[in-house]
Amino acid sequence: MGDPIDPADPLARIAAALERMAPPLLPPTDWSAAPAYVWSGATVLAVADLQAIALDRLVGIDAQKASFTENVRRHAAGLPAHDTLLWGARGMGKSALVKAAVAAQQASGAPTALVQAGGGPEALTTLPALFDQLGGIDRRFVVFIDDIGFDGPEASSAARPLRSLLEGGAMARPGNVRLAVTSNRRAIVERNMNDQDDPINPRDAIDDRMALADRFGLSLGFHACDQDTYLAMIEGYAQAHGLAFDAEDALLWARQRGARSGRIAWHYVVELAGRAGKVV
Repeated sequence: MGDPIDPADPLARIAAALERMAPPLLPPTDWSAAPAYVWSGATVLAVADLQAIALDRLVGIDAQKASFTENVRRHAAGLPAHDTLLWGARGMGKSALVKAAVAAQQASGAPTALVQAGGGPEALTTLPALFDQLGGIDRRFVVFIDDIGFDGPEASSAARPLRSLLEGGAMARPGNVRLAVTSNRRAIVERNMNDQDDPINPRDAIDDRMALADRFGLSLGFHACDQDTYLAMIEGYAQAHGLAFDAEDALLWARQRGARSGRIAWHYVVELAGRAGKVV
């Protein structure tokens, strides 16, 4: 028991109230227990079940799939491996491939874990604290930053810390960690007429973000799919869940959404399952 609080001392009463309001200290993270984690910058949430699609259901991105899964395999085996930038069309399987490749390594017996971190400029400033924790763990990690983006006048200063973490800085990422970053390329290297009209160092922001993109040893582009690939995506999903579909209905679904992609294909399969009263 501590000393009793003097009711006449307002500072003592305020301190006691703040102590009651403070959340309890979180237990240390067991980085060897879970297949995946979510890093908020201040806390860590262990994910007991990594929800990932089977690699063979990712259709239309065969070359990207082969390159990325091989890179993750090397990292899991303790071999030289790259940090990876997966860029391009939305909904074409960038994020799904990251999760699927890590899950495939786990299924093969490799204890590699996925750690998802935020992609905004503020969240990126917490990566050194994350790396400090992961560097002391006897396990391989893929730190997943989804949909990274730098916008506005702070873009250049936000890109530089991540560049240092990838290569050349005093606080580089540890050897048991590799980054997998997804982005629309323009979110990192944004070009518009204002870049040319800026009278003071008009190329600085572009150069900073280009230098960041160049730090990734593996850069994989994902492009909008054609009609045949879109239908092949639906066929793969539909067969896996015992669903029949009509190609014209599937194409109408895509036209109504103004795009063809793996995400649109999956949404259509969810619609099919709903119509059929099945769970997917």
